[in-house]
Amino acid sequence: MDFPELPERLAEVRGRIAQAAARGGHGQTVKVIAVTKTHGPEAVEAAWGAGILDVGENKVQEAVGKQDALAGSAAERGGLRWHLIGHLQTNKARSLSRFALFHGLDRDGLVDAVRDAARRAGTTFEVLVQVNVSGEESKGGFEPQALEALAARLVTMPELRVRGVMTMAPFDAAERVLRDVFSGARSALGVLRSAGLPAVELSMGMSGDYELAVEEGATMVRLGTILFGARE
Repeated sequence: MDFPELPERLAEVRGRIAQAAARGGHGQTVKVIAVTKTHGPEAVEAAWGAGILDVGENKVQEAVGKQDALAGSAAERGGLRWHLIGHLQTNKARSLSRFALFHGLDRDGLVDAVRDAARRAGTTFEVLVQVNVSGEESKGGFEPQALEALAARLVTMPELRVRGVMTMAPFDAAERVLRDVFSGARSALGVLRSAGLPAVELSMGMSGDYELAVEEGATMVRLGTILFGARE
């Protein structure tokens, strides 16, 4: 089978998540999102076979190719959920109809484009607001101080169901920095909730820092390398 070590790796990850959640004391359930970018459809099938229902892709085109390749498969029939976790161009907003959740609502222009695409499709898109807690110029997302005004706009948009917050921490940062970023995302979630949005999810933490993220309240962790191995 492809990725024969995946079940064992996943079991270890789930055990570490449970321990981290207990240490953090937030009482949350944590969902593992298998990041399958740069791998083929076989990685998605392996994830589903190991018991993961949620897979994440960074690019629309790559995700659509895998979705089409897996059409009619056991995984597709078995409740597989696709997450778009990367940057989205405004002219591709209509493609969100292919995803259960979009993690990267990161700028005002995209908010408008996603709302308009949902309106034209006669549907509601499930989204997470990306927040740039770390302040790094290389990362997208709304600044924390902009969230109150943003939330006031979002509550007027029934086409968008705002499920929570996504953030990315600096790579290889010290534990104190990571905790500051993750706790800042938790505070950002509170701003959205206070505005009346149905925000309950905290998407944060990747292969190198997911345990700290869970300790700080993450409800979704986006894991690739730790599950599938290093990409060539």
